[in-house]
Amino acid sequence: MAYSGKWTPKRKEKYCGDYTKIKYRSLWERNTFRWLDAHPNVKRWSSEEVIINYRWQVDKKIHRYYIDLYIEWNNGDEVIVEIKPKKETMKPKMPKRKTKKYINEVTTYIKNTDKWNAAMRYADARGWRFEIWHEDILKNKGIKLLKG
Repeated sequence: MAYSGKWTPKRKEKYCGDYTKIKYRSLWERNTFRWLDAHPNVKRWSSEEVIINYRWQVDKKIHRYYIDLYIEWNNGDEVIVEIKPKKETMKPKMPKRKTKKYINEVTTYIKNTDKWNAAMRYADARGWRFEIWHEDILKNKGIKLLKG
């Protein structure tokens, strides 16, 4: 079940952007927002405030990619982050027959990799890093994956 809603930080001064318009699109995002808001080493952060243009290989058109997170750490490091389930970060395995489900998975994977390649170039040009945080990484950081 997908969860979404508005979220308001307790430490509004850490949020770079309009804190009245923060929306989460999953419990993972909401719980990551809480983690960022409380983390002592996060200087500032934002959600979907960094927008990157990318070309999608499938339709050859330019699209807009709203990065899940921008984080500036107290040590000066800056990172842009995509939060995704681990299974969506891996190329789908070819089944015995090409089903509609498989075609949709491949199309989504191509779109994601096009976005991520554009994000890597964008981050590199600014001296930032681009990272994909899936459930294993979120758990290692102490971010809750379920309600709470």
